[in-house]
Amino acid sequence: MIDDWKVSGFLEISHTADWAIRVWAPDLAGLMEESARGMYALMGCQLQLVPVIERSFEVQNGDAEDLLVAFLAEILNYAEQEKVGFESFNVRITHNYLAAQLSGGIIIHQGKEIKAVTYHNLSIQQIHDRFEATIVFDV
Repeated sequence: MIDDWKVSGFLEISHTADWAIRVWAPDLAGLMEESARGMYALMGCQLQLVPVIERSFEVQNGDAEDLLVAFLAEILNYAEQEKVGFESFNVRITHNYLAAQLSGGIIIHQGKEIKAVTYHNLSIQQIHDRFEATIVFDV
């Protein structure tokens, strides 16, 4: 449990073969945002924010874990296909539906590559006043 830490955030944790982060936020939308920030940090992404690039997408998928994987897979796809990363996130979640409006810029440096977001031991839990999850990335 992450009692003494700030309200939202992420932390890289050790994993035998892949990369993993522990993420926490006061709500599911915040958990999505911190997960994206954590993924970009693992990748070592640096963005050029002029001009600003905006994207939006919607995901309708099973449960909260499905939404999280689909959200991260979508922004990972932008990084791979368009070399675009995001720093500003407006995420809305209702039931099994997620709408995201994102702004960012061109990725000018990426230190490492993530192949995929996995479901390995993925479980979003509400603990007291926040949501927490551990996310494993295939590298």
